Amino acid sequence: MRVEPQQLKDFLLDSGLVTSADVESAEKKAGEAKQELGEILIKENKISEDDLRRLQAYILGIPFVNLEKEKLDFEILSHIPEPIAKSYNIIAFKRTGNNLEVAMLDPNDLEAIDFVRKKSNFKILPRLTTRESIKHGLQQYHKSLQAEFSEIIKKESAEIKTIGVTEGEEVNPEDLKKMAEDLPVVRIVDTLLQHAIIQRASDIHIEPREKEVLVRYRIDGILRDTMDLPGDVSDAIIARIKILSNLRLDEKRLPQDGRFKIETEGSKVSFRVSILPVSGGEKAVLRLLPEDSKGFSLEVLGFFGDQLEAVQKAMNRPHGLILATGPTGCGKTTTLYTVLDIVNTPEVNICTIEDPIEYQIPRINQTQVKPDIGFTFANGLRSLVRQDPDIIMVGEIRDGETASLAINAALTGHLVFSTLHTNSAAGAIPRLLDMKVESFLLASTLDLIIAQRLVRTLTNSKKPYKLSKKEIEELGKEVDLKRVLEFLKNLKLAKPDQALEDITFYKPEPSAESPDGYKGRIGIHETLSMRDTIRTLIMKNATSDEIEEQAKKEGMITMFEDGIIKSAQGITSIEEVFRVTRE
Repeated sequence: MRVEPQQLKDFLLDSGLVTSADVESAEKKAGEAKQELGEILIKENKISEDDLRRLQAYILGIPFVNLEKEKLDFEILSHIPEPIAKSYNIIAFKRTGNNLEVAMLDPNDLEAIDFVRKKSNFKILPRLTTRESIKHGLQQYHKSLQAEFSEIIKKESAEIKTIGVTEGEEVNPEDLKKMAEDLPVVRIVDTLLQHAIIQRASDIHIEPREKEVLVRYRIDGILRDTMDLPGDVSDAIIARIKILSNLRLDEKRLPQDGRFKIETEGSKVSFRVSILPVSGGEKAVLRLLPEDSKGFSLEVLGFFGDQLEAVQKAMNRPHGLILATGPTGCGKTTTLYTVLDIVNTPEVNICTIEDPIEYQIPRINQTQVKPDIGFTFANGLRSLVRQDPDIIMVGEIRDGETASLAINAALTGHLVFSTLHTNSAAGAIPRLLDMKVESFLLASTLDLIIAQRLVRTLTNSKKPYKLSKKEIEELGKEVDLKRVLEFLKNLKLAKPDQALEDITFYKPEPSAESPDGYKGRIGIHETLSMRDTIRTLIMKNATSDEIEEQAKKEGMITMFEDGIIKSAQGITSIEEVFRVTRE
């Protein structure tokens, strides 16, 4: 049983939800695109999905439910395992006796209903709902799982057998190993790792305190307290992580680095581990590196317009130096990996020297530096040049020797990518000159500097608003408002006669999807291309302010301006742009 197109059309017209002209236009487009009438009307914002679903439910005589603001009972929710709920878009939300009410996008999906009936042994009562309701229901799995994980950790930590030692006494490595392989410890660490993957965390911090162990996850660039564990489980947890990472259990005085991989249902994740001695024990930080994530594109990273064109032009040159700049954790390496992935064709030989190797890329020769045995960026780069490379990536330019070698590699016909710690694109030039790089060599080899930060992206529940006079004044202290307005008009984000106070921006709105209104991150960038005017300024040892001023005259969009543009597009908020550019 399904709603026939003519039947839907008649009810739409009778309901008064849309005009006859809108229905006729959508009907024509639906025929051309071979899509449903309702899909076209939703796509063109002529009707909300909620209203359409309610109407379809009324026509079919099936109850409609909206779960967007409902807190679902995990016991009922778990009658349908999460993978099945995702595959079939079906959520269990109410049980009465032997009857299980399920919310569905398609109540006529008999295969899904029959599958769930056999799995749960209940009589299935289908109810029509919206995509947002299904999304909210799937989020509830994670929230309930979080509570379940906390319960597991509390229960298991109570069962851990600790080793009693007096102050200054060395712990036997065999005892530590035995403790780390205890089932409760294994379960706790596995739970922490799985929870981090589900939460999309980029880092796990395990920090010993006086009476407890604090576990924090970095999610979308923000560190969040996740759970407290009893202080006496600290040694066991660190020992377990050391065993996974193949590190020395008896070494507690020196820092150690390692890595390991785990596979969960639907994901393969590599963990980069850093163990550091601190007051009260050892602190562990684990960086999560998803190995099965699909390659990014420059557009997905946040590049657009002239920025995108500048990057594409520079990376397609046969030689030259391209730099990505910014503080630690701003996505420089991801940007360079993305560019390497694009230029990675069978015709070229690509070699990298990194510390550490974050992602393994097929067909690229990646080398890890080992300073403890004298294998530095500089030594590695000398050897790479003898490997007949077309493209070289140097993980980071840290000193004058590495900078000089990178410049020479670019001079001798190689395309060189690297990163540098500076606050702006223009700031990279004085930084390299401070490293004793000759200005004439820099001017002739440097092609492009990309500066970037990562801003959190708004969820679909974002709230539109217009800037107040006070907010515009505050904004004017950071950026040239005339320039911003001109960019917004050129990008068709503002009409020719609009002022800044007439333009719609967006704020985060807490929702079931995200308690703070943000989910995921994107880059804000500035791209400084080496035109003749800029090269002349480099030769004159100009300051970064002079170089930036000239680049702006030639049309460069600064990071802050790029952030304002993305705010007007509804991608992020102005508050978020302020947060990352003022750090």
